[in-house]
Amino acid sequence: MNDTDRLADRFEEHRGQLRAVAYRMLGSLPEAEDAVQEAWLKLSRTDAGAIQNLGGWLTTVVGRICLDMLRSRTARREEPIDETFVPDPVIRPLPETDPEQEVLQADSVGLALLVVLQTLEPAERIAFVLHDMFAVPFDDIAPIVECSAAATRQLASRARRRVQGATPAADPDLGRQREVLEAFLAASRAGDFEALLTLLHPDVVLRADSGALVRGAAASKAVRGAKPVAEQALTFAQFAQYAQLVLVNGTVGVVNAPEGRPLSVMGVTIADGRITGMYILADPERLARVDLPDLGG
Repeated sequence: MNDTDRLADRFEEHRGQLRAVAYRMLGSLPEAEDAVQEAWLKLSRTDAGAIQNLGGWLTTVVGRICLDMLRSRTARREEPIDETFVPDPVIRPLPETDPEQEVLQADSVGLALLVVLQTLEPAERIAFVLHDMFAVPFDDIAPIVECSAAATRQLASRARRRVQGATPAADPDLGRQREVLEAFLAASRAGDFEALLTLLHPDVVLRADSGALVRGAAASKAVRGAKPVAEQALTFAQFAQYAQLVLVNGTVGVVNAPEGRPLSVMGVTIADGRITGMYILADPERLARVDLPDLGG
């Protein structure tokens, strides 16, 4: 094995962690993969023997790459991020074991949190993700965001307040999540409007991201309130027959994939037995890139 192969093996040991870092920062799976690949290219052009902590070095590099990507997005964007935007979902089969014993994948982070992270300024997002999610010291983050350690701490603190104020509470129990979502699907299939209302929080918010090209009833939309959301559920009730329960970013969600071709993926937040948030990705172009697991028919 030559030096390049050994270095590649060492890099692969960190790939999963780097992908998780980049996904949280960017909310896009393809862009996260691009960031990780760019980190490998930078490493391959560096004297790796002089790097004392390869994991820390790579995390810092990925942070800088993601910051550049976020700033580029901000520069291109003429308007604030659309309220219908839904990040790329990570889909896993439901665990067959006791949910309490299930160890979720490293890249599992709720869609609701990713939506809030999208609203942060790039430097705030980098500081919050690296420090609060991956315990990177502020002294190490400061050079990435080109601030002092004290200013970096303030960036993370400001981001933390916004995240805590905007992220809905959620029941972590997969069993209870499943019960609520199964009841919601049954009510949709039966056209039971009143049953749907009992399963939806009065202030429930639905985000449906269908992309820029879809028009008509299936177009992107943001819907607020139990009655309008229940009406949407009945409008698309015919698709409920294809619904399969899966894990979407670590919580119970739904994929509609007749003949294995995904038409939509829905993540939800559930609290006190009612759905408080629904995040539906139905953009055909983005769904074509979704890594769909074997759902057993």
